[in-house]
Amino acid sequence: MTQDARFQDGDDAPLRLIAQEAGDLQVLASLVQDAVFPIHEMTFAKRQHRFALLLNRFRWEDSPAARTAGRPFERVRSLLLFDTVLGVRSQNIDRSDSASVLSLLSLTFTPNDTGGVVDLILAGGSTIALQVEALEATLTDVSRPYRANSGQAPVHNI
Repeated sequence: MTQDARFQDGDDAPLRLIAQEAGDLQVLASLVQDAVFPIHEMTFAKRQHRFALLLNRFRWEDSPAARTAGRPFERVRSLLLFDTVLGVRSQNIDRSDSASVLSLLSLTFTPNDTGGVVDLILAGGSTIALQVEALEATLTDVSRPYRANSGQAPVHNI
C-alpha cells in the first residue's frame, strides 16, 4: 500500500511544479510573487511554442522558517516555462532597455475559444499576455537558495 507524501517529506528540496488548470496556476502565482528578472532573461521560442523566464524567486515557502529562526530571507533562481504558446503581447515594456529589471506580481489565466490567455502582471503597470492553446506551465528551481540582497521579505503597501 502506498502512502501519501507528507509536508515534512519535502524538506528543502528544489521545487518542480506543473500547472494545467487555473487553480494550479494560482499556486505558481503565489510562489513567483515578487520574483525579479532582467528583461533579457525572457524568451519566446516561436517554433517550439514556448515562453520562458529565468527568475530570481523569493522563497515564500521558506519565509516562516527564516522569520522564526531569525535568519535572512532567501531567493532562488527558477525557470518559469509555458508551453503551447501561440503568441506573446506585452504592454508598457521597453524591450530595447537591456538594463531593465522587471518584477513579477501575479499570474492569471482566462480561458477563451482558442485555449486561453495567461497574463503575467508586472510592477509598474506592465503586462505580458501569452495566448496559449492549453494551460501548460512549469516552475523549476535551478539553483541553490541564496540570501536575498535586502535580507528582507517583500512588502506591499495597499
